Amino acid sequence: MNDVRGTAANIITSLLNGNGSLTSAFKDLSSHPEISLLKELCFGTCRWFYLLEYLLNQLLSSPLRKKEVEIKCLLLVGLYQLRELSIPQHAVINETVQSAIALRKPWAKGLINAVLRNYQRRAIELDASISQAGPQISLSCADWLKEEVASAWPLKWKEILNHSNYRPPLTLRVNLGKKSRKDVLVLLTKNKIEAVPGRLAHSAIYLKRPMPADEIPGLQEGWVSIQDEASQIVPDILQLNPQQSVLDACAAPGGKTCGILESEHSLSRMLSLDFSGSRLERMAENLERLQLKSTLITGDARSPGEWWDGQLFDRILLDAPCSATGVIRRHPDLKILRTSDEVTELEKIQSEILNSLWPCLREDGLLLYTTCSILPRENNLQIKRFLESTNNAKYEGIVADWGVECGYGRQLLTGLRDGPDGFFYSLLRKV
Repeated sequence: MNDVRGTAANIITSLLNGNGSLTSAFKDLSSHPEISLLKELCFGTCRWFYLLEYLLNQLLSSPLRKKEVEIKCLLLVGLYQLRELSIPQHAVINETVQSAIALRKPWAKGLINAVLRNYQRRAIELDASISQAGPQISLSCADWLKEEVASAWPLKWKEILNHSNYRPPLTLRVNLGKKSRKDVLVLLTKNKIEAVPGRLAHSAIYLKRPMPADEIPGLQEGWVSIQDEASQIVPDILQLNPQQSVLDACAAPGGKTCGILESEHSLSRMLSLDFSGSRLERMAENLERLQLKSTLITGDARSPGEWWDGQLFDRILLDAPCSATGVIRRHPDLKILRTSDEVTELEKIQSEILNSLWPCLREDGLLLYTTCSILPRENNLQIKRFLESTNNAKYEGIVADWGVECGYGRQLLTGLRDGPDGFFYSLLRKV
């Protein structure tokens, strides 16, 4: 379907039906004639889904039938455009009405026209009512997420959820073995690209405006890579030294492996493990572009017997599968996809991986446990449980002037437009 609004409605309908994600939906849509607008519609409607749904309920004289999910989603896409985009409102309404035909729902044209024009008339009144509708509506998040974040961060929860609604920054990691950060900033300035240095990682640069990857100066030459600043801190925390053996578990798409190799050029062994063979293929492309080498292995981190040769590692990075609640601004579909029960299942997987990888670590070696979550049950409490059940594990405090010290790790909370993602770090030593 080439109709951009109808396609957006179809994609969001699939998400609500539990099928796929925005990432998987866009894999086969790169040739869509209006791909930029399509992404804007899908990502924006997901970001503000609960707020838009509230507005829609105020505008409908009677609820839509459950089977009319596509029309509901098309109406949400229409409301998002009226609220957030600079497209002329008459064009938004006309095009959204016509999209009912692309969805083979011509009967809905009158309904869509009436609802969107009703919002035009009542916009000031309705927008004023949002602040009275509760934080789940004004901050546009699921009830369970609001409750859990508020419980974990009672003084910061509104700020965290608000930051999760910002458009994410495009952050570069400078390959300091090839170029200095100053050199890259000069290169960007010459190309009339506004950028500022990161505050936490000496390799980080924030671009003031996003741009296509293939237009970033120095990317193809391997001088820079795209990576959030939170992930760029990892090599320093690992305390890497020459001739060490390092395992990056759950490694794809490979940003942390590449960062480790750029940080320490003289490792004796670098092994990158991931459950997904297709994601490792993408990782191999990144390694080739950067002229770096790692042994890539497809396998389950919970089953070392299937892939481990018995040689102990000096350092292990476990970037554990998690709720991704620290990167909602990058993946706003998580707002409607993620459930509390899924996080409980992820907790079990995290515990299994931790316990399975610990025997692979050399005595006096370090394991760095990280997640892109802001939920203590995946982070601080997960590590607390592990330490209580593992007599040869010791928590090593991370001395830093960033983030929040949690007792068994350090937490970055979702940052501003030029700040890092939400990320947790816990460094464990084998004694």
